[in-house]
Amino acid sequence: MKKIPFLHLALFMLTFGTTLVVGALYAGVNIFDEPILVYKGLPFSSALLLILLSHEFSHYIASKKHRVKATLPYFIPAPTLFGTFGAVIKMKSPITTKNALMDIGASGPIAGFVVSLIAAVIGLHFSEVVEMTMSEGSMIFGDSLVFIGLTKVIIGTVPENYDVLLHPIGVAGWIGFFVTALNLLPVGQLDGGHIAYALFGKRHTGLSVVLIGCMTIVGLFHFTGWLFLAFLMLILGFRHPPIIYSEIPLDRKRKIVGWVALVIFIVTFTPVPIKIL
Repeated sequence: MKKIPFLHLALFMLTFGTTLVVGALYAGVNIFDEPILVYKGLPFSSALLLILLSHEFSHYIASKKHRVKATLPYFIPAPTLFGTFGAVIKMKSPITTKNALMDIGASGPIAGFVVSLIAAVIGLHFSEVVEMTMSEGSMIFGDSLVFIGLTKVIIGTVPENYDVLLHPIGVAGWIGFFVTALNLLPVGQLDGGHIAYALFGKRHTGLSVVLIGCMTIVGLFHFTGWLFLAFLMLILGFRHPPIIYSEIPLDRKRKIVGWVALVIFIVTFTPVPIKIL
């Protein structure tokens, strides 16, 4: 008889709670004055959790397919702008081949991207174009190439001194793209690191060093979040552990998947994700 994964379920419910509150704030609810209206955070919370679930369970299913032992997702609740620090699964056995590494590394970001794309389309459809009333302390989300393109197609050209007031589902889609880009950074043991190691082998280490340097420079002059991430990558390690049967080459289909993941990284990456006036 299998044990009930109480810790996983508890973390998921806590993350549901934190994202529900954040979603209500994005919906314009004052939680302290009207806590009963917290249910208005459901569209945001449901969309964001679906994005994270699709990402992590794609990793989990790919791991099972290649007989790699992996845990169920651990969701991380947090009182942040997103209501969560995301979710992770833990590998409990080594990955055997480059093909398995590509499947496990790329499956999550690709699935998360697809669901984020759906959320962004729905969210932009219900969003409004409003006159900009920026004041000191206002927060602006940066735009990735894919979000700029979707906005052009769904909303059209936004007039000068106007901006798009994103529907909470659209905010969840934006976060999904941002999380996808973060995971696809070809550094260390991030998903992008797995993909880069499967494609380039030991050259992955040099690529990691270059990107950590780039993140440091951008972090010093533009967005301090990259500086924190660069430091985290140095602490966690920017090298990738070897796979067991490294002599087995990556097949053509997996190479295509790897380059598709690279394109997804390019179109979802936002150099300055959040700007505070």
